Amino acid sequence: MLRAVLYKEKDLRIEERPIPEIMDGEVLIKNKISTTCGTDVKNYKRGYPLLKPPHPFGHEFSGVIAGVGKNVKGFKEGDRVAVHNTAPCNECYFCKKGQPSMCEDLLFNRGAYAEYVKVPERIVRQNMFKLDDSISHKTASLMEPFSCAVYGIDNCPIQQGDTVIINGAGPIGLMFARLAVLKGAKVIITDMTDNRLKLAEKLGVFLAVNLSGIENTVEYLLSLTEKGRGADVVIEATGLVTVWESSILMVRKGGFVLLFGGTKGGSVLHIDTTLMHYSQITIKGVFHTTPRHVMTALELLKMGVISSDDFIQNEYQLADLEKALLEHASGKVIKNCIVY
Repeated sequence: MLRAVLYKEKDLRIEERPIPEIMDGEVLIKNKISTTCGTDVKNYKRGYPLLKPPHPFGHEFSGVIAGVGKNVKGFKEGDRVAVHNTAPCNECYFCKKGQPSMCEDLLFNRGAYAEYVKVPERIVRQNMFKLDDSISHKTASLMEPFSCAVYGIDNCPIQQGDTVIINGAGPIGLMFARLAVLKGAKVIITDMTDNRLKLAEKLGVFLAVNLSGIENTVEYLLSLTEKGRGADVVIEATGLVTVWESSILMVRKGGFVLLFGGTKGGSVLHIDTTLMHYSQITIKGVFHTTPRHVMTALELLKMGVISSDDFIQNEYQLADLEKALLEHASGKVIKNCIVY
């Protein structure tokens, strides 16, 4: 089979490897669709703090079961499935505390840019789901990123009628926007790319703001809120520490800021302590997702809460993966996909 391996920053190779052999509790998937992701782009361009190359590349995909270990229950060859890329241990301190995204033994399964993907037993048991005919492989491939947005929005105290500012209209920011709209919020989303903002309008946001050429973005965003007091909730979805800092300045007294976009390793956040203390701002970082939110994300996808037609623009072959990633990075598309 062919699969992608990242050897170092900007050194991505498509290699021929044996089709993986599976153990008794594992499943082999014949890949149908894998999608590009902002994390993949960052990993390709600058590395990723939790991974050391060389390593198999990619983590969003959907396919058909090609092999089933003898101890696997509930799945058979030929089943169409959506597969997440992680699973917690459910045994460590953090899992027992109800924080599985902080699991001390969080299992990652990399290598979704490949013709076949082996799924470890823990993921088979917790985070692999059979698909019915109501959902396409392309839509199902969005389960992983959408589950992160579902988890993130679940951490935000959004009430009906609240004003929510979302900084960043990439795939995750747009998913946040859709979920916040469905909670009854007045959503203002910012970006510097018109096609992303146009999709945000389609998803129901109140205002889609292109910040290009705006000198003081904080002052401008505050002016869009009632009496200039700031938003009830601000969500950061760019992964830029400068936007982390500006997002904190856009929230009202007693408001809530979610810092979701992963920044470059070693970045330092500077906060005005007087502002944080006397304005009683809550600032929360959220990482990844949980099995409960993965399951919820798939159900929402089945309901048509978001559409793969909106989020995935162009199809590529595996040999053109680098081109698909660079187009994603340019902002010309929301996401691309690899078709097998």
